[in-house]
Amino acid sequence: MNSRRDFLKNLALASAGIALAPSLESFTAPKKDWFDISLAEWSLHKSLFKGDLNNLDFPALAAKKYGIYGVEYVNQFFKDKANDNNYLTELNMRAKDNGVRNVLIMIDGEGNLGDEDETKRKQAVQNHYKWISAANFLGCHAIRVNAAGKGSPEEVSKRVVESLTALSDIGKKAGISIIVENHGGISSHGDWLAKTLKAVGSKYCGSLPDLGNFYEYDRYQGVTDLMPYAHGVSAKTHDFDANGNETQIDYERMLKIIKKAKFKGYIGIEYEGSKLSEEEGIFATKRLLERLRPLI
Repeated sequence: MNSRRDFLKNLALASAGIALAPSLESFTAPKKDWFDISLAEWSLHKSLFKGDLNNLDFPALAAKKYGIYGVEYVNQFFKDKANDNNYLTELNMRAKDNGVRNVLIMIDGEGNLGDEDETKRKQAVQNHYKWISAANFLGCHAIRVNAAGKGSPEEVSKRVVESLTALSDIGKKAGISIIVENHGGISSHGDWLAKTLKAVGSKYCGSLPDLGNFYEYDRYQGVTDLMPYAHGVSAKTHDFDANGNETQIDYERMLKIIKKAKFKGYIGIEYEGSKLSEEEGIFATKRLLERLRPLI
């Protein structure tokens, strides 16, 4: 009897145009993945350099072909467009039309932030300003920079700290983080880069750990060193075995390190192999990340 009375009462409320809240018992919010997957443009560098792909078409390709809705640009592929508002507006529109988030821009070729020559070093810092502005225009959260220079580790660190501090001050005003990748040389020593970032001491300055860019330094220790400062992660891949696992990097171990650091954000696919095509390598990396993500 009570259930019928409740039914009639609800029916009357609904007829009066009053929305009924769903029962909490029957409503379960979908569980959000602990990281999102983005696509680093460098995964397609062969196609881009050959002219088979244009930077403007990158967001649509990421979404329509690969089902990836976050993109990481590389400045080399629109080098002269940092100050071109018409171009950036078009790029923004292409991303928006495909439901794609512009995540970051990777910056190369703008000078060494640890250069021994003070004039060149200051010029390198200034060269990055336009990319901070472009990243802001595109709605990115960061630009990726390099910590390169000649000299002792202590000397390079001191100069890089000076440059990163200046860039972080500008980045703060624009809402853009300055994140450093372990990208060869002394920067591929996780302890050195972590210590350098700690010395900067800005929440607008952090790391972009690349899982593959460690050479004489242990890669698992390197990622552990850099994760406290991570504003993103670069999922480098080269080759895969018959089970779909990367042959050089233990991805299950890496993802456990990343999750233990309470990371939440984008992990960007960066396929650099030669045995698989760019397309096959991107899909193989995506499958690996998607398979492991719920297990970690």
